[in-house]
Amino acid sequence: MTVDEFISALKEADIILTKKQIQQFEQYFNMLVVTNENVNLTAITNQPDVYLKHFYDSLTIAFYEKDLQLANKSLIDIGAGAGFPSLPLKIVFPNIKITMVDALQKRVNFLQEVVTTLDLSGVEIVHARAEDIGQDSHYRERFDYATARAVARTSVLAEYTLPFVKIGGRFLVMKGSAAEQELADGQKALAVLGGEVSESFEFKLPNGDVRYIQMVDKHKKTPKKYPRQAGTPSKKPIN
Repeated sequence: MTVDEFISALKEADIILTKKQIQQFEQYFNMLVVTNENVNLTAITNQPDVYLKHFYDSLTIAFYEKDLQLANKSLIDIGAGAGFPSLPLKIVFPNIKITMVDALQKRVNFLQEVVTTLDLSGVEIVHARAEDIGQDSHYRERFDYATARAVARTSVLAEYTLPFVKIGGRFLVMKGSAAEQELADGQKALAVLGGEVSESFEFKLPNGDVRYIQMVDKHKKTPKKYPRQAGTPSKKPIN
């Protein structure tokens, strides 16, 4: 996906980028490639793939969760890595309040550098594990949305994310071809943690790759024991 194709594809989704936003994506790409030479941020570094599989793919949740576009909402991105999906969302929809959480200091440093260089406001970057700050009252059940990308299977991901979502908010699940099986396996975890799937969307990226976005509504508070201590959710998932 070339830059022009990226701009055109977003236009088809009724998202018109300004010159400043186009430039911010160019800066983000350049910083990603340079930093990736010394810090393991992504295996994808050529421009067409970054624009398709990172930038465009990150923005697809706003195609289906329209409130991300229209309102001043808060979103926490767990295991933010190189900033996907939260930084592309922040560039395009500057009113979103973003919190990015990552456990690796080098990635946190990169995220901070991008935020500063792109002059993004309303962004908090937290160096921590989700299991730890999930018990922190400053973050617990404070967000309209939680999401994560390429972090863990849904049953585990639910424990990393749902504790942060306020009642009435949503956990936005972004997955590839394994989405439906992961969702089926994660039903108990979602229920225990206070969530319930309300909508699911299947679509294809412009290159034909299959993607799913699943909306999990938070109906009740997450029991205080969750998230469990670091490492436990992945070793002993709720099932």
